[in-house]
Formats: sequence, C-alpha cells, structure tokens
Amino acid sequence: MRVTSKGQVTIPRNVRQQLGIFPQSEVEFVVEGSTVILRTVTGDAGRGKRLIESLRGRATVRMSTDEIMALTRGEG
Repeated sequence: MRVTSKGQVTIPRNVRQQLGIFPQSEVEFVVEGSTVILRTVTGDAGRGKRLIESLRGRATVRMSTDEIMALTRGEG
C-alpha cells in the first residue's frame, strides 16, 4: 500500500467492515514505538470532546453565560 503525496492511504474494505468504519466515521491513530494502530473513535472520546478538553482552563477573562451571550449578540 502506498501513501499519497498528501499522506493518505486507502483503508481496505475488509478492514473497514471489521472495524465498522463508514463514511463520516471518526478514527484515530495511536503510535506505539514503530507501530501505528488505527481505531474507531466512539462516544465521548470524539474530536469535539477532545478539543473542548484541550481548551479547558485557558481563558484569561471570567465571564458569565449572560455576558458571553450579550457579547455574541453584539449587545453592549
């Protein structure tokens, strides 16, 4: 199997079927030494959850929900 110039590979059909990978499925790569493991992402381990967790505690200004909503709406 070859890697394209964009770093892409095609996951063989039988592997996709075994792992339940369908269009729009999320997968992750885990590197262990010189081995790469491909696995499906399920439930709360999804990309959005990981993104939020990575941002938690980084805010520099404390605002209430009402203050944030007013700012979002352009009020004040």
